[in-house]
Amino acid sequence: MQRLKNGLLQAAGWLFYLSLLAAIAMALPATLFDSRSKDFIFLVGIVGIWRYSMGATHFVRGMIFLYIVYPHLRRKVRKLGKSADPSHVFLMVTSFRIDALTTAQVYSSVIEEAIACGYPTTVVCSLVEMSDELLVKALWAKYNPPEHVTLDFVRIAGTGKRDGLAFGFRAISRHMPDDRAVVAVIDGDTVLAQGVVNKTVPWFQLFGNVGGLTTNEFCEVRGGYIMSEWHKLRFAQRHINMCSMALSKRVLTMTGRMSVFRATVVTDPDFIADVESDSLQHWRLGRFKFLTGDDKSSWFSLMRLGYDTFYVPDAAINTVEHPPEKSFLKASRKLMYRWYGNNLRQNSRALGLGVRRLGVFTSIVLFDQRVSMWTSILGLTVAILASLKLGMGVLLAYLLWIGITRLILTLLLSCSGHSIGPAYPVILYYNQIVGALMKIYVFFRLDRQSWTRQDTKLSRDMASFQGWFNTWSSRTMTFSAGSIFVAVLLTLV
Repeated sequence: MQRLKNGLLQAAGWLFYLSLLAAIAMALPATLFDSRSKDFIFLVGIVGIWRYSMGATHFVRGMIFLYIVYPHLRRKVRKLGKSADPSHVFLMVTSFRIDALTTAQVYSSVIEEAIACGYPTTVVCSLVEMSDELLVKALWAKYNPPEHVTLDFVRIAGTGKRDGLAFGFRAISRHMPDDRAVVAVIDGDTVLAQGVVNKTVPWFQLFGNVGGLTTNEFCEVRGGYIMSEWHKLRFAQRHINMCSMALSKRVLTMTGRMSVFRATVVTDPDFIADVESDSLQHWRLGRFKFLTGDDKSSWFSLMRLGYDTFYVPDAAINTVEHPPEKSFLKASRKLMYRWYGNNLRQNSRALGLGVRRLGVFTSIVLFDQRVSMWTSILGLTVAILASLKLGMGVLLAYLLWIGITRLILTLLLSCSGHSIGPAYPVILYYNQIVGALMKIYVFFRLDRQSWTRQDTKLSRDMASFQGWFNTWSSRTMTFSAGSIFVAVLLTLV
């Protein structure tokens, strides 16, 4: 009954969206659809060529990997049989300020996987609160794992996830794992799907230079409908982009929710230092440590150390998402601020590794991350400026174009295997515009960082003048960049 109700609501949503597009089309002047009209160029203009070409390239590459390359590689992995088995598996979970229900779901799935995978396995719990340790011990007693599955606790102060990871890695080092051991790093709100360990660990024997790989994500959102759809859309887009980058073995992040590494990587002192104490020397903001973004630090460390990265699309995890605010607008902006900050802090120095290390396509993608904050708002800005001179018909035509193209993009997302909904076209455009504005804001404030789950912010011991200079120089540069952008477009229009 509930499934039927959801289906009817989905159908009503799609019908409303298509009706809205039809209403906009009927309100437009007929000349806008005449190929001989000078206005026609507006609908097929070259403003979006770069952005659409990048999106199309990612989609095509993603589909080639997902439906052609990966099935072939998976057959090769299966032929390896027992020779691809790891000597030992470490399942390391970091937990801090996560509700007891979610923690129980996570550790239950981890213990079940440790038992079911059949390999010698150690569950490493990097914990802050005693209540979490007691909960894990109770679950351990309930499942009563066999002798080849062991438990190891690492208690740390609540000083952040980076410290939790570093202490966990050092605890694994004390087990002295060999070259065939692997380590799965799991976030405290990640529920493992059945068989995820068996689907991920053999790849390290097929690809001798892969240092880390990550997995496909689905989510359960503890929030409203729009927030839930927003997260699901993000994971669908992530899936296609990950598949695209996996074609080059250059997946751009070792997702903190669950990634798997060679034990020789996570026990490397250089890798541990990169994750624990990563920092950036900025020409204007000075040197500052990274508070968030451990997934980007681990990726950069792998690239710097000479490893490849990979993606396993049929190895799934389910994350339990807790929005940081009740309001969708506040929560989405807060999450964007953290995600885009992590991305931009790593971007410039990642490009510094050079084309020879990264490859041509990866270098282009990293460059696009820097310019997309401006290209994403170019169309809307031009449409608004042109409508002031030529009338509201231009803006309506732009909205129709956006409505049609986002509908097509939504339908293409269904090829990822993730579900789609009628809110996706609107959310796609929301992400484009609001996301671009957030990127611009963050780009000039790279030193400002905070967690969304806990009220932890980066504290910098700076002289009062340096703090004042950083604040006002950031504001000045943001205003100047925005003014130049609008001035150039005004001149062109």
